[in-house]
Amino acid sequence: MKVGVLALQGTFIEHISMLRQLGVEAPQIRLPHEFNKLDGLIIPGGESTTMLRLMESFGLIKSIRAMAQDGLAIWGTCAGMVLLAKDVSNYEMETLGLMDTEVRRNAFGSQIDSFEVDLEIPAVGEEPFHAVFIRAPVIKEAKPGVKILSRLPNGTIVAARQNRLLACAFHPEFTDDLRFHSYFLNMVIQELPHNTEGGILRSSRLKV
Repeated sequence: MKVGVLALQGTFIEHISMLRQLGVEAPQIRLPHEFNKLDGLIIPGGESTTMLRLMESFGLIKSIRAMAQDGLAIWGTCAGMVLLAKDVSNYEMETLGLMDTEVRRNAFGSQIDSFEVDLEIPAVGEEPFHAVFIRAPVIKEAKPGVKILSRLPNGTIVAARQNRLLACAFHPEFTDDLRFHSYFLNMVIQELPHNTEGGILRSSRLKV
């Protein structure tokens, strides 16, 4: 299995470390030809405007949209969640427009308003998931077909899935908890041709 991590800016190194702990090949992706033979893609947290401008400059937007059209799994964390959304209420730039969500950038304020909280995320297990929010967005609205995975205690949506698309407002890569990455990799493996033959993940730490 090969899961690329968009490596233009942001927390790509941390995501790569988590994937490698799970025994997955995780190349850094910066150019269109590097999308060849990927089984999935992570768009990390960072500065969404900078990331989007670099994606445009390097010609990556078409490649990412093609991945989604082909049904490959894509996961956006924090800024990545903003870039996946079809509608961003306080943003003028055109996003990837893949996920039927309305997102608000920097919903909690500036860097000093960052916080951590234990979330209930049944999709990854019964034990609460310790989530790190840094200048985080939120999902204001999720259209029909989008499954809500987690909310803050006040009801604010902070994680969701739509078919092969996954988004969260927090940074799982800043914890030691591999469960969210495992959840995404199980999304990826569902479409791999060898997933019923044992496959490389049968001997890994993933639940298949």
